[in-house]
Amino acid sequence: MHPTGANVSTRLQALGFTRTSGPVHLNLPPAELVEQALRRSEGTLTDTGALMADTGKFTGRSPKDRFVVRDESTAESVWWGDINIPFAPEKFDQLYAKMVQYLADKELFVRDAYAGAHPEYQLKLRVVNELAWHNLFCYNMFLRPAEGADTSWTPDFSIICAPGFEADPAVDGTRQPNFAIINFSKKMILIGGTGYAGEMKKGIFGVLNYLLPHEKNTLSMHCSANIGEQGDTAIFFGLSGTGKTTLSADPNRGLIGDDEHGWMPGNAGIFNFEGGCYAKVIDLSQEKEPQIWDAIRFGSIVENTRFVPGTRTVDYANKSVTENTRTAYPISFIDNAVEPSVGGVPKNIFFLTADAFGVLPPISKLDKSHAMYHFMSGYTAKVAGTEVGITEPQTTFSACFGQVFLPLHPTTYAEMLGQKMDEHDVNVWLINTGWTGGAYGTGSRMKLPYTRAMITAALNGELEDVEFVKHPIFGVEMPTAVSGVPANILDPRNTWHDKEAYDKTAADLADKFVANFQKFADFANEEIMAGAPRVAVAV
Repeated sequence: MHPTGANVSTRLQALGFTRTSGPVHLNLPPAELVEQALRRSEGTLTDTGALMADTGKFTGRSPKDRFVVRDESTAESVWWGDINIPFAPEKFDQLYAKMVQYLADKELFVRDAYAGAHPEYQLKLRVVNELAWHNLFCYNMFLRPAEGADTSWTPDFSIICAPGFEADPAVDGTRQPNFAIINFSKKMILIGGTGYAGEMKKGIFGVLNYLLPHEKNTLSMHCSANIGEQGDTAIFFGLSGTGKTTLSADPNRGLIGDDEHGWMPGNAGIFNFEGGCYAKVIDLSQEKEPQIWDAIRFGSIVENTRFVPGTRTVDYANKSVTENTRTAYPISFIDNAVEPSVGGVPKNIFFLTADAFGVLPPISKLDKSHAMYHFMSGYTAKVAGTEVGITEPQTTFSACFGQVFLPLHPTTYAEMLGQKMDEHDVNVWLINTGWTGGAYGTGSRMKLPYTRAMITAALNGELEDVEFVKHPIFGVEMPTAVSGVPANILDPRNTWHDKEAYDKTAADLADKFVANFQKFADFANEEIMAGAPRVAVAV
């Protein structure tokens, strides 16, 4: 039996829904949500039992339509600009009233959940969805209360998500009809005009990125995390295409989480924010990603995918809707998932980059200054052909490897990372999964077995007694030997036939790092700036 009647009404009235005439479903289990989604023609079943659904016009987040209400509580603390676009409190209230009115006669799906696997840092959530499959997404992605638990709580944060409701930009203060707005004073997120489910997940991530550092002295991180048999925790930062999902999915280590974590004060360790995984599935294969492949079953969702014609088999190579095809499933669908999703203080931190210029070493060790600098830089590179008009590698910088989700200035998170390095004996490694022997088009991609061997060596402590040499431009420490890896590839300059071309390319990349960091220079302290690469200054 599911709570109905007064329980539902009380929850909705607290969110401003004083009059609802449509059916309201509270905390439906996955099987019933799938039934509801099929009944409402929101999706179809694949041959593995997963629910296939489309997100409509928007197949990804819309960063330019993400707003934060600017009021007394946020005016001086939020990092305002292109990432956190200010929104007027009165416009929020106006839009909120319109959304409540729009949803008053709709069939609604309400869910009680929470974010944060550690009980002291949990955020109690209430979500109101217009779509059944969105409510299933929330069941999968947020943490699920224990069966029979009393969830008639006052939520710490609420989400109202109505893809069918569109704002009037001229009246409501939005840029377009779609929007995602966080109000820290009202403890609410409004999402309208977009069916992309990831807006809900990343909305709560943005909330935690504000509350945890600002109020709980806890470092929020856009990273994956795993744990070894000896209880040693490792975390992996990296932008799209760097290998974060692949390299953190280690059959010999337990998965704590694949995307969002918090690092608590003292010796308390880390915890996952989520109860599920939201993975890209473009070109997914059983051979490359067996854990994700096996997780796509009944209860899972696949977004914006298409079938092999005449079958119910998903064609993961099909990009006709978007390259951002995804799956969402509970973390328990991964065999080696750790539950509860918590771990000790990290022993090793890996910054992953796919350097398409072939400059950075395949593995290097970072001191505190270099760690903070590279954390704030959040570098990787796009290769030619990934986007129209790109004919040579292009740098991508995203502060803290998740700039678009940061309500506070990046120095806040970088300085917290530096404090963690001071407090704990933690190693920070920069791993280049990109090119060696030349830039993209000339060199070759670093072999995955070599990268795995380097990470394993770091995890096992095999590099503690190895000699290191300093990179002349980037200043990072390069090991001279790693078991199972040819020694000649450890210094990238050795892999280039034309050494002068390497030196020039390395200097050019260093210039790009410095140019990108200019926007932070006024906020970054001397210790962070000491991690900058050495660039030649024209006389």
